[in-house]
Amino acid sequence: MDNTFERYSRQMRVPGIGKAGQERIMNSRVTLCGVGALGTVLANALVRAGVGFIRVIDRDFVEPSNLQRQVLFDEADVTGNMPKAEAAVNKMRLINSSVKLEAIVADINRTNIEEFSKDADLILDGTDNFEVRYTINDVAVKLGKPWVYGGAVGTEGMTMTIIPGETPCLRCVFEASPGPGEVGTCETAGVLGPAVGVIANMQAAEALKLLAGKKETINRELVMLNLWENTYKRVKIAPLAGRKGKCPCCALKQFEWLDGDQGTQTTSLCGRNAVQVTQRAGTRLDFAQLASQLKSSGTVTANKFLLKFTVTDGGEGYEFTVFPDGRAIIKGTDDSDRARTLYAKYIGY
Repeated sequence: MDNTFERYSRQMRVPGIGKAGQERIMNSRVTLCGVGALGTVLANALVRAGVGFIRVIDRDFVEPSNLQRQVLFDEADVTGNMPKAEAAVNKMRLINSSVKLEAIVADINRTNIEEFSKDADLILDGTDNFEVRYTINDVAVKLGKPWVYGGAVGTEGMTMTIIPGETPCLRCVFEASPGPGEVGTCETAGVLGPAVGVIANMQAAEALKLLAGKKETINRELVMLNLWENTYKRVKIAPLAGRKGKCPCCALKQFEWLDGDQGTQTTSLCGRNAVQVTQRAGTRLDFAQLASQLKSSGTVTANKFLLKFTVTDGGEGYEFTVFPDGRAIIKGTDDSDRARTLYAKYIGY
């Protein structure tokens, strides 16, 4: 066997891959959106599999609480205050020097997602919030790029593979994203490392099927599991494709997240060391539910007009003032990207 392929010999023995499939994998390009819990497992699997080019994008820095489940980071990355994208790529280079890698420290949003995705064969979801996922879905459908959705929180996770024009898109299955405070986040509900690992490795397997040219073998259902409750469910989603011609994204080609009609917007409040995060889509928060989710992370007080939440994150103190319509003023930073990260981390979306 050619020495070039020796390191992949066990992978090439898998039925359906072989030398031809491995060559396709080695010539492929992947954009990985987010390199936290899901993203580090995905990155680790793909770089070991020999994917030719991997672009890693993340806006955050490595923190001590990441080390429990984010498998490419270590304590030196925490003390070095390393951006996740750079830290991940540093580790990936040690694993496989033949793979071309690009680290981008940026907030993935509607202004840059198309540039990050246009030369990729596949987009992978390693994110932790629905706003980015819906934006990925928009750009994937617009550009005709396959992508693999994954999510995990607590002991639960789910994943589905999306091929525009062939399978339901994310908005066919989840027409509207959960509003702020409607679902738990890793910060409020916790996360079991093995649950993340299972979901991300399922995503990675789907990625390798697509990159090896074996599209006929992909999973065409929504897979849901709970490792603590020992449950595994497959939901048939094919009948939802296009929602009988009414899916805003894949049927009507209305890219509302990409065009900025949905999602959040931020405004730095001059002289106040604070950023206002505003929801574009109308919503009403349940303060009792949100307070219950947040109480384990910081101090919470609420009345019918607003909720106050104070927390220490990354050694810095922040004060959230949250309003019933989902709007929040986050005091302690004037960095819009940091405010969006904090909002997604604690309030959700």
